[in-house]
Amino acid sequence: MKRLIGFMVMVCLMSCDYFDKKKVNTEQLLQEELKTFNWKDVDEYPSFDSCDSAVEKADKKACFESTLRAILNKNLANQTIIVSEDINDTVFLKITIDRHGVFAINSILSTKRLETEIPQLDSLLRSSLDSLPKIYPAIKRSQQVATQFTLPVLVQIQ
Repeated sequence: MKRLIGFMVMVCLMSCDYFDKKKVNTEQLLQEELKTFNWKDVDEYPSFDSCDSAVEKADKKACFESTLRAILNKNLANQTIIVSEDINDTVFLKITIDRHGVFAINSILSTKRLETEIPQLDSLLRSSLDSLPKIYPAIKRSQQVATQFTLPVLVQIQ
């Protein structure tokens, strides 16, 4: 009987760990979840109302970029730009669309030749994109997020 009581006491002492709840460290859980994110990609790209018909992610991105280029081309076509020689070059607009859909040009990268031939190019590009239609921000995991990307713009003047 003493052995049975001793055995029962040992079982009770050893089983205490079984009932002990493991605490989840929320900070550690958050860090593990953040590691699984692909921060370079979004679930849905920014868009305009005119891009609602696009279903695929790549189509929405292409629609957004082509709409921006069309607005830019339309506004620049109204400008009189005089150059000494033909220009066929590319300008890169680094743009940001914040989580509220606010559009901003961070920087404009162009060649020295373009800057010399068209010194007002920076202000022309910025003013051409001042009055954009409503932009819907990018979406990542059902949350509106800010996005940055580079938009190449072909400049052809003859």
